[in-house]
Amino acid sequence: VCLSAACHAIDSISVEFGTGNKTKMIRVGVQRDWNRRWPAYDRMDISGYWDLTLAYWRGSRYRGLLDSTQQIGDIGLTPTFRLERKDRTGPYAEAGLGMHFLSAHYDNNERKLSTNLQFATHLGIGYLLGNGVDVGLKIEHFSNGGIKAPNNGVNFALLRVAYSF
Repeated sequence: VCLSAACHAIDSISVEFGTGNKTKMIRVGVQRDWNRRWPAYDRMDISGYWDLTLAYWRGSRYRGLLDSTQQIGDIGLTPTFRLERKDRTGPYAEAGLGMHFLSAHYDNNERKLSTNLQFATHLGIGYLLGNGVDVGLKIEHFSNGGIKAPNNGVNFALLRVAYSF
């Protein structure tokens, strides 16, 4: 039983698994729905949510060397817009742009990010089951937005499973 006000600020929880550029990622998150809906089409609305996440990255080509690993922690906050059916079931599409703080500068498989602060954009599709389960796929791109070179960018393909309560 949750007695604190913080527990009431959370609408759902998620777990994500992904890979990209010889790097694997696992991420957990908590979400808060904006509780706002904008009409988009006949049976569709645009909604949104805040996504606060904590991730672990494991690169297997640290500094371009075979069998050399890099481990990074990542905390992020992403506002996300979603196009979904009015009844919140069935297919959806979403897009987000957020900020992430990495525990180290990424340097894996000849791709480098020279700052700890990163911006991440994602595009995703998924399916909302009627029982609160959300299953989705997304492509996410990390970059420092040109703040400092090098800034090769890193892309991930992710599988996301969330549960709303």
